Amino acid sequence: MPGENLSRDEARERAALLSVDGYDVSLDLRSAVGGDGEPQAQPGEPRTFRSVTTLRFRCSEPGASSFADLIAPSVTAVSLNGRDLDPGEVFDGSRITLENLAAENELVVDAQCAYSRTGEGMHRFVDPEDGEVYLYTQYEPADSRRVFAGFEQPDLKAPFRFEVRAPEGWTVWSNGEGELTDGIWRFAETKPISTYITCVVAGPYHYVTDSYERTFEDGTKLEIPLGALCRKGLAPYFDADDVFLITKQGLDFFHDHFDYPYPFGKYDQAFVPEYNLGAMENPGLVTFREEYIFRGKVTQASYESRANVILHEMAHMWFGDLVTMVWWDDLWLKESFADFMGTFANVGATRFTNAWVTFANRRKAWAYRADQLPSTHPVTADIHDLQDAKLNFDGITYAKGASVLKQLVAYVGQDAFLEGARRYFKRNAYGNTRLGDLLSVLAETSGRDMAAWARSWLQTAGVNSLTPQVLLDAEGRVTELAVLQEAPESHPQLRPHRVAVGLYRRTPEGELARYARAETDVDGPRTVVPELAGAEAPELVLVNDDDLTYCKTRLDETSLATLRGHLGALTDPLARALCWSALWNLTRDALLPARDFVDLVLRYSGRESDIGVLQMLHAWANSALVHYAAPEWRSTGERLVAEGALEELRQAEPGSEHQLAWARFFAAVASAESDFQLLQGLLEGTAKIDGLEVDQELRWAFLEPLAAHGFAAEQALAAELARDDTASGKRHHVRCLAARPSAAVKAQAWAQVVESDALSNALVEATIAGFAQPSQRELTAPYTEKYFAAIERVWSERSIQIGMDVVRGLFPAYQDDQETLDAADAWLTSHEGAAPALRRLVLEAHDDLARSLRGQACDAGATTSGQSSARP
Repeated sequence: MPGENLSRDEARERAALLSVDGYDVSLDLRSAVGGDGEPQAQPGEPRTFRSVTTLRFRCSEPGASSFADLIAPSVTAVSLNGRDLDPGEVFDGSRITLENLAAENELVVDAQCAYSRTGEGMHRFVDPEDGEVYLYTQYEPADSRRVFAGFEQPDLKAPFRFEVRAPEGWTVWSNGEGELTDGIWRFAETKPISTYITCVVAGPYHYVTDSYERTFEDGTKLEIPLGALCRKGLAPYFDADDVFLITKQGLDFFHDHFDYPYPFGKYDQAFVPEYNLGAMENPGLVTFREEYIFRGKVTQASYESRANVILHEMAHMWFGDLVTMVWWDDLWLKESFADFMGTFANVGATRFTNAWVTFANRRKAWAYRADQLPSTHPVTADIHDLQDAKLNFDGITYAKGASVLKQLVAYVGQDAFLEGARRYFKRNAYGNTRLGDLLSVLAETSGRDMAAWARSWLQTAGVNSLTPQVLLDAEGRVTELAVLQEAPESHPQLRPHRVAVGLYRRTPEGELARYARAETDVDGPRTVVPELAGAEAPELVLVNDDDLTYCKTRLDETSLATLRGHLGALTDPLARALCWSALWNLTRDALLPARDFVDLVLRYSGRESDIGVLQMLHAWANSALVHYAAPEWRSTGERLVAEGALEELRQAEPGSEHQLAWARFFAAVASAESDFQLLQGLLEGTAKIDGLEVDQELRWAFLEPLAAHGFAAEQALAAELARDDTASGKRHHVRCLAARPSAAVKAQAWAQVVESDALSNALVEATIAGFAQPSQRELTAPYTEKYFAAIERVWSERSIQIGMDVVRGLFPAYQDDQETLDAADAWLTSHEGAAPALRRLVLEAHDDLARSLRGQACDAGATTSGQSSARP
């Protein structure tokens, strides 16, 4: 709804006029219990709860007017400074008009707010396993107004006091410490915080406690109560001890480096159902998606990822919660820093000492993709309104920003960087900042020109490519090694890069190892690295060795030939990850045929020691087949990949995480009837692979491809749901049902998502995932026209989260031909007045499709040119 948007200009005007002294929020959640079929006051209306907000604030211009934010089905009463206002006159569904303000004001709003099924506001979940009801809030960037009235912008901070009435037997958590007295949960007043990081979690959650203690050098002692909670149904799988271990390691690490004690009292971490994000940094009560509680065997990459998220959210306690950006333009001031600090702490404080490898391989891939879309933007973005803000929680704000900070650490030095952070916290505690506030302290601590650095790295968009140029003398030694820097025409900015250039040769033992390294500042189109002159001729040159900067690493002909023949001999895991990333970027840029990339994965990924890199290679190889392989070669590629995956699965160490990764990959790429017979046999117990335990999660992973290819009927899926009648089982079941190769199934799935809002956010996501199958291109072809006819209506009628899920998830990406590209062009041309956020999503999907077609053309060219090294 346009009325729900808030512009930057409106927020700026309101912040200049108002300052907030405090909130008292009273919620009555007793209406949450009861069956979903429980009659409402008015049939067809949403289930609601009572929310009473008392808001105390000052106005710098008495007599002026402003507004408070609230999205609610109805408002019972509004009073301003003791004067009753007519809700019908002052409330329009998203705003409450406030006229003739005094110097000091008290606003009281009594409203009926709606429980959410979209993960926005107060989300209500009914566990199908036992019928228990669970509630939690999720607000970023602007959904606290769905739960209480307030000023929904990050720079109007205030202390909050919550009180909650809940069903008997429930426990309630909020940001502050709470206690139950006279049937009411009352919570300690918070420090001044922004509205979007307040939080309430309520229900019969399983709760585990611990504590953290620290004595500082001055003798000061700090004790932080720790808690971790999840649904009762997940309690048997909840490894809270490991969550607490990472939490304590992180608190030690940040106390060591930030010199500012954790400021928010307790530290609870709630793992909640149907969560849209990975996690949210609510101070004192961090919320996570419950998929971080593992119901089956997973690889260490999953544990590393969870640790990274725990530490990312913990970094927010300082970067984002203690010090907050003024407006979403500077979202990077929290997200980029948290993304960088999460990996920095993972490497420095936990058992995941190779986390920078994952960062180079996985997080940067997200950034490179986002930075090459037509919607790319500087790290410091131009955010006009809340819809813009919602879409900018993207690979640029997170992963590119974190990569840029890693480059900044190389540029100013780690000590100067951390000292800058310490001064930043102390000067701006409980306040709001802009870009210049951080740059000024970094200039102080480093003595370097931060303004020029920021212009290059934070205020321009696009990714540079760095390519080595090697000149050799007659004796085979380097006479000159230079780094060539290029930028795309759309974003021609060349940047200063602090890089390490590594030279690699094969050893007598056959290993491909580094024998020379030089760290240098690359600036301009060509930079000579004099330190490497005279070195032996390299077989491989890595121009971003150790991954210090953010760039696309290109390979000269010699280096590419070396990787084709000897990639498996590269011993250093980070160097190997960087080479794989370079090869994947070449594939996406239509400079390397998809079949060549697939061939490299088949030949060398079986030797990959880093499990996270291996799983990323599996995802890339599948994407290469689905999106970038020439259609006429696709079936051949599918057969080769499935055969290769099965061979690696059978050869993997029994019971190892590599075996598990190969089992999941084999299921994802299975294409022949014999593949499906094996999957069926593994499910039924008639086939066996030594050491492979087919637990419940792996059973669903096998069932989806069986369902998608017509080997698992509705009855078989129903039987599996009966075996796993849980919330997780329900999501898997819905996805498998929608995956079946039937026109009637697709029509039903489409209607459930596009024509109805009955499904929760998690089931919308599962239905879309099942509907869109690359093996069913012909079956889903009729939905291209329907998609473009429906998306503007969907965007206007549904919440922004569901709108994003539908527009992204149902774009006809598998109808990869010029006709679909033309249809997207036509929609964009004829809908210039559509919501900018909606147009951005379609433009991004259009660009991805155009990239697919370029990749397919490159791959088709390999057939006739003889470029390909792929096996026949």
